[in-house]
Amino acid sequence: MASDSSSRPFKRLRKNDDQEGTEQSAEKACESSPTSGKNPLVVFAHGAGAPSTSEWMIRWKKMLGEALGAVEVITFDYPYISGGKRRAPPKAEKLVDHHLEVVKAAVQKHPGHPLVLVGKSMGSRVSCMVASARDISISAIVCLGYPLKGSKDSLCPIDKLDSTMKKMKCGNNLHVIDGGDHSFKIGKKFLESSGYSQDDAERRAVRAVMDFVIRAIKGELI
Repeated sequence: MASDSSSRPFKRLRKNDDQEGTEQSAEKACESSPTSGKNPLVVFAHGAGAPSTSEWMIRWKKMLGEALGAVEVITFDYPYISGGKRRAPPKAEKLVDHHLEVVKAAVQKHPGHPLVLVGKSMGSRVSCMVASARDISISAIVCLGYPLKGSKDSLCPIDKLDSTMKKMKCGNNLHVIDGGDHSFKIGKKFLESSGYSQDDAERRAVRAVMDFVIRAIKGELI
């Protein structure tokens, strides 16, 4: 997760103390944000292998919207995967223009709201590239799966990620789902030994995302 002024899944948030605390924190963040107290606008990009209509993306979209109190969570498909035609993804750089168009349209629809870019795996990489555009202002970037991974994700070993984070000039934070793979799934044996459930791990991750976004909007990560 990174902040310019710029984490992981569970089943529907339950109406319990955790959710109530999340909602209250989100409301406080909006009240003290530099954008006239408006709720964040989220643009959420999918990974290389599954479209925005995948079960994983739909679940995360709902989860993020509830946790962040978002005015809207906008998802979309990159051209290579839209229309039901699945092709090999191009280089991430070739997806930036389309992604940027979606972001600009979202900002026009909800002007003045803090903009949060979220991506799964490849989508998070493109989100980071989009964030460098000079004509948009981004409050936070949340990377799910890449470059932020579970501890069992071979695509990005934690030691290499740690060294990369030390070189970053913007405020950033890492939340690790112990035992989680690239899609944050934790093995049965690991769960049994840890004493907590998949839902427990994912709720903690969502809370970490929410806390990070709140701090970014309030300008506490610079």
